[in-house]
Amino acid sequence: MELKVKIYLTDSDGEKFMGIGVIWLLQEIEKAGSLRKASMNLGLSYTKSYNMLKKAEENLSFPLVERRKGGSNREGIALTGKAKDFIRLYMDFQAKAKDMVRKEYEGFEKELGLLIKEEIDGTV
Repeated sequence: MELKVKIYLTDSDGEKFMGIGVIWLLQEIEKAGSLRKASMNLGLSYTKSYNMLKKAEENLSFPLVERRKGGSNREGIALTGKAKDFIRLYMDFQAKAKDMVRKEYEGFEKELGLLIKEEIDGTV
């Protein structure tokens, strides 16, 4: 048995708008310098990536990317300073939250093991 923890943020309607997938998209945008290339590298459609980014920006109330025109393909995108700060903040929060849940899980797992042992041993 193992524990899986997924952390995401929701809007006021309970709709998910931010999770690790958006973070991965932002990190890939930083590497690729293009939303289209980042989408392809992650195996996502451009439309899905665009919508993920748009929804995150709307809910966070600050831009995550700045679009640049130019170059041979007339494309270009870069993370804003706030986006980079947000990635660090989110990753730190996620690591701390998962660590806290893992610690709680250790106690749960121990007690569950005792319940299972009681059942197997017939000492219910």
